[in-house]
Amino acid sequence: MKQNIFDIKTESDFQTACLETFRFQYENVEVYRKFVDYLKIIPSSISQINDIPFLPIEMFKNHLVLDKNCEAEHYFQSSGTTQMNRSKHYIADFSLYEESIYKSFEQFIGNPEDYIFLGLLPNYSENTHSSLIYMVDSLMKKSDKPESGYFLYNHQELFDLLQTLTDKKVILFGVSFALLDFLDTIESQNLSISPSQNLTVIETGGMKGRKEEMTKDELLKIFKQGFKTDKIYSEYSMTELLSQAYSLGENVYNSPNWMRILIRNTEDPFSYVEEGRTGAINIIDLANKHSCSFIATQDLGRIEDGNFQVLGRIDHSDIRGCSLLVS
Repeated sequence: MKQNIFDIKTESDFQTACLETFRFQYENVEVYRKFVDYLKIIPSSISQINDIPFLPIEMFKNHLVLDKNCEAEHYFQSSGTTQMNRSKHYIADFSLYEESIYKSFEQFIGNPEDYIFLGLLPNYSENTHSSLIYMVDSLMKKSDKPESGYFLYNHQELFDLLQTLTDKKVILFGVSFALLDFLDTIESQNLSISPSQNLTVIETGGMKGRKEEMTKDELLKIFKQGFKTDKIYSEYSMTELLSQAYSLGENVYNSPNWMRILIRNTEDPFSYVEEGRTGAINIIDLANKHSCSFIATQDLGRIEDGNFQVLGRIDHSDIRGCSLLVS
């Protein structure tokens, strides 16, 4: 592949990189080639992004999705119980993932070295197969601040630390249910977080099966009140991806130049809906060079003004995601 995906600047750059990636993965990723052949699609006939076939995300549960020229010992695994059939995403090149992490963060949030990173998450040593925790751990290492750390069950310690860091720039990453648990704990003790313009809360999803379901807007409202801030950020990614989209408030996400969201028709997976209409999310992630860059998810969403919203899950799809990290 000729182009460095992180140098993509224009629509023409993106189109070229997508078509190059499609041809490369058709030739080198066996399960993707079989999928394209099953659809009776002739690769040479693909001349635009909307014609590229998107691999159903469920294929990561039962198939090895990996470039035949690579050997990969480490993998990321979707969250879940031992009884669940969980996705595995084998990683051939961690440098691609790390560059994607840093460049996305820099584009949407800032320089990682400027922040202390706190996690309402399990620590990395306990969850080496979590792509989310690998991401947060990488940012912690890049930042190299002694205050950084994980506080999943240490609510009092986290509260006390936050009170001492009001003059420093802090990122608090947390799965949604863990952020709620933290706020419940401090409220039960009649404690209140001191307002700080330096604290940025980034929720990463994860409510299924953990607490009473609520809309994303309801969740963000609770977080705004509890953390004394007018904006809650969000991060959107998944085990099968090596890139992240960020919302800087109000559940509206931006993706980096090497990642794109398309909204397919739920009744016809080979057609796309108009901007503003709800459908199922297809993701192009060009950082997935050695697996598959074209993934059809089970998430619902819509695109407006070039950004996208995540609206939930397609009915009957599996419970998945960060809420099961600590099951």
